[in-house]
Amino acid sequence: MTTVRVRLTLIYSGLFLLTSTVLLVTVNLLLRHALDRRIGRIGPLPVAPAAPAGPGLADHQLPTLPDLVDEVIDYQWGVTVATVGILTLVSVIVGWLVAGRILRPVHRITATAQRLSMSTLHERIALSGPKDELKELADTFDAMLDRLQRSVEGQRRFIANASHELRTPLAVQRAAIEIGLPEDVGEIRDKLLFHNHRTESLIDALLVLAQAEHGLEKRTPVALDEVVLLVLAEGGSDEVTVTTRIEPSVVDGDPILLSRLVTNLVDNAVRYNHPGGTVEVTLSRGVLKVRNTGPHVPEERFGDLFEPFRRLQTTRGQGAGLGLSIVASIAKAHGADVRASPNPGGGLELVVIFAESEDAVPGA
Repeated sequence: MTTVRVRLTLIYSGLFLLTSTVLLVTVNLLLRHALDRRIGRIGPLPVAPAAPAGPGLADHQLPTLPDLVDEVIDYQWGVTVATVGILTLVSVIVGWLVAGRILRPVHRITATAQRLSMSTLHERIALSGPKDELKELADTFDAMLDRLQRSVEGQRRFIANASHELRTPLAVQRAAIEIGLPEDVGEIRDKLLFHNHRTESLIDALLVLAQAEHGLEKRTPVALDEVVLLVLAEGGSDEVTVTTRIEPSVVDGDPILLSRLVTNLVDNAVRYNHPGGTVEVTLSRGVLKVRNTGPHVPEERFGDLFEPFRRLQTTRGQGAGLGLSIVASIAKAHGADVRASPNPGGGLELVVIFAESEDAVPGA
């Protein structure tokens, strides 16, 4: 697959060589025609008496005018071929340099587009130079970035406002249920509290999902091993055995979102399990693996694992189906890769591959 620069070089070189070759061939043909016509006008020249042949000159004669013309034309064609060869090399080099200079603004636009993320939307191309098509393209791209930045900032403000406006009435509702209902309606009270807690969890999950999908505003070195150990210490289940193998690992990201990622992975491994099952958590060189026993996951449902509001029928919990979709969004925001594969005896192995931070201390 040839690049635009190569194609432009070939076009420039081809046109230059075509015109040069046509010009040189035309000059040679006109020169030959002119010489033949002039010789025809001169006519045959008088021949001088032959001088006595000296030693070694017996078989040699002076060249005639037609012979001289043929020699000149042959020499001229040789020079033409050499000139075309040199022009070929020069045109390719000049065409490559000219094409690179013309495409330099395009490379700048491409580099800026590749570097942009939700946390670098403030950057602009700001292409200088004459107001041509490339300048117009760069200015259009900058204007699009302005609109995109305003949209993202507006959505972030909406998330922050929604977080406050949705949590506050639920907190008031929970306090009213806990304090205002008498003890003799305990079953109704517990059911209302259960649905209140479930609604809070759903709202929190949706807000985290929205925040993750809008990228990270800033990154800091995070000790991922400490995050994993803290999540495991706070969680756990009496019905499932959790084993760990944790090595020090530092990644660049948001500690709150990373904690939520690990929490969702562990909760998912416990929920999609069976009594007496196991969950194995390993962390090594920026690769987090959570493996569990449990029911077999149908192959046709594998594509639904990271989709929002998709729940497998084998789960024993009452989740909203956002756990692994949040994991995928947080991983994407951190530039990490998420993979899932089935275990031979049932259950899943979920792997999140991070890029370790440059601030990590080797062997720490």
